[in-house]
Amino acid sequence: MNKIVKILLIVIGLVAAVLWFSLPSADDPNAINSGAMNFMFIIMYILLAIAVITSLVFGLAKLFTTKGSVKKALFAIGGLAIIVAISYGISSDNMAVVETMSERGIETTEGTVKNIGMGLNVFFILTLIAVILMIVPGLKRMFVK
Repeated sequence: MNKIVKILLIVIGLVAAVLWFSLPSADDPNAINSGAMNFMFIIMYILLAIAVITSLVFGLAKLFTTKGSVKKALFAIGGLAIIVAISYGISSDNMAVVETMSERGIETTEGTVKNIGMGLNVFFILTLIAVILMIVPGLKRMFVK
């Protein structure tokens, strides 16, 4: 199986190299319609699909074969759900933002503003948790010795 994958990757690499050199110049207005460009996008989508499928299959296989990993995964998903719920609760649906965006010609709703605020709050909370989880063990090692 390993040899087949290597041969397949070499063939895809050679096809991509040939397509690379047959691409039209950037000055060509019809460059987006070239066959080489379309085929390169097809190769990219195929490789992306292969990467996504294999990572999901092997990740789920590891998840279900390792003892206790499903429990840890459910705790992590539950923790993320709690953070998202808290973030949604503390985000605001400020009408001033909706009106400002409408004045600029961007149609938006209160729900959109609340969802954007929630996304930002999730990002900030997860960043804070990551920083704390990096600093605390370092401080613990520094003072325990």
